[in-house]
Amino acid sequence: MKKDLNYYLNLPYDILIKKIPEDEGGGYGAFMPDFKEVAFFYGDGDSPDEALKELKEAFIVTLESMMDRKVPIPEPATDNSDKSVRLNITLPERIVNILDTEAKKLCLNRSALIADLARRAFMQR
Repeated sequence: MKKDLNYYLNLPYDILIKKIPEDEGGGYGAFMPDFKEVAFFYGDGDSPDEALKELKEAFIVTLESMMDRKVPIPEPATDNSDKSVRLNITLPERIVNILDTEAKKLCLNRSALIADLARRAFMQR
């Protein structure tokens, strides 16, 4: 199968839409986690629909650029390797407060921040 623009546009990539805190400009941001380590692009808008529309436009431009430069384009995982599992952990309150503060700055929840930190610490060696 030819991996052209249409091929990538029809893959089931995850899209995250996050509310942006008012003190950071407000609105919504849309992101594609599969591209987090490869290309920086996102969509933003006053509504989730606007953010998604802008993300799709940015995704097309990014794909075209990556294909022109022959940069490997990530494909979504097809197995359950990233399946979420509920975990109960105990941490010092000070650490929890730091995690919550940083997660809020990044428009993430605590679990997403911990998962991101673990990926960076253990999966990129």
